[in-house]
Amino acid sequence: MQEALGKIDVLDLPGVEWHFIGRVQSNKTRDIAHVFDWVHTVDRFKVAQRLNEQRPHYAAPLNVCLQVNLAKEARKAGVTEELAPALALEVANLERLRLRGLMTIPPADSTPAQTTALFDRLRELRQEISALGVPLDTLSMGMSVDLEIAIGCGSTIVRVGTAIFGARA
Repeated sequence: MQEALGKIDVLDLPGVEWHFIGRVQSNKTRDIAHVFDWVHTVDRFKVAQRLNEQRPHYAAPLNVCLQVNLAKEARKAGVTEELAPALALEVANLERLRLRGLMTIPPADSTPAQTTALFDRLRELRQEISALGVPLDTLSMGMSVDLEIAIGCGSTIVRVGTAIFGARA
């Protein structure tokens, strides 16, 4: 968060949409709601409520994706696949948020076949939630190492920071 805020202040580029990707801590929701255009990592209704309440009324609704932990990794955030539809229905009713889609991150040691299966499942889950009356247009999946697989599975947003900026220290 601190790194992002510093870069946003320095760059101050008109027309740029800022995307927050990372664990959303309750004490950071005010900054996120005020500065970012997108949040890819909403995984609890409490976080969504706080973002909704803290989004300035003069700003457009905050675009959000629900982070789904399809691989059931204990150390990763994300709503479970089973609870995602109910969370989507709740978040879709928040006035200052615009639920756009779903996001997932496969395990670092996934094979291409495992990654493909996870991305295909996220696409199916998006269709299931859309059928409940919550139209979703975004699949945020894929990073520099698996972007070809993600695009092949229907990703609409890929996160390619490493390919652009190099590996982080």
